[in-house]
Amino acid sequence: MSNTKQRIIVGVAMAAIAGLAALGEYFGIHLVRYLGILIALAMIAEYITVLRHADKDLLVKNQLVFAGYLLLLMLMWVSAFVVCARPWIVLLLFMTICGADIGAWFFGRLIGGDKMWERLSSGKTWSGQIAGILCGTFAAVMYGLLGADAFMPQLLWIGISVSLLSQYGDLTASWIKRKLGIKDFGTILPGHGGISDRFDGWLYVLPIIWFIML
Repeated sequence: MSNTKQRIIVGVAMAAIAGLAALGEYFGIHLVRYLGILIALAMIAEYITVLRHADKDLLVKNQLVFAGYLLLLMLMWVSAFVVCARPWIVLLLFMTICGADIGAWFFGRLIGGDKMWERLSSGKTWSGQIAGILCGTFAAVMYGLLGADAFMPQLLWIGISVSLLSQYGDLTASWIKRKLGIKDFGTILPGHGGISDRFDGWLYVLPIIWFIML
């Protein structure tokens, strides 16, 4: 099976899991919170495994970088526990970040063009970033239309901001992987890499949302 087919199948499965979690919340079962905890634990396990098997010379050379990234991950996880108490916010973020991720991947491959930062991530292009922002914003607006049956102008700004932040979270994770000399944080999701590779877009989004909530 090709990498693209694997990516599509796993993506559909992840969307189905998110849909079941949202359905559970509708019936009063706090599945979003439990799913968030499970994802956080999986990311911790992946990161520890990667560090255990990483080149020791690279770890020593970049120990401050890795320590800073670990602190950022911890902040993201703590933020997740707080934000998951508001399932409707999590669903909005999920739709926006997934829309931005899928849009950037699909249109980046379709259109191509100049690379954003080739030394850091050879697959990311400016066309993909712009398309990702547009698709993420569209998903945020659709969230308002489907959930409240009304157009909410503020969702335009939320969509743009979250989409942009999620892409730079992805770039930060790519930079860390370059420092570690690895391609993916794990292999648990065929075509997608590890759990951490799918949720690095939340790296800056969750702490900022938590700060806004405070």
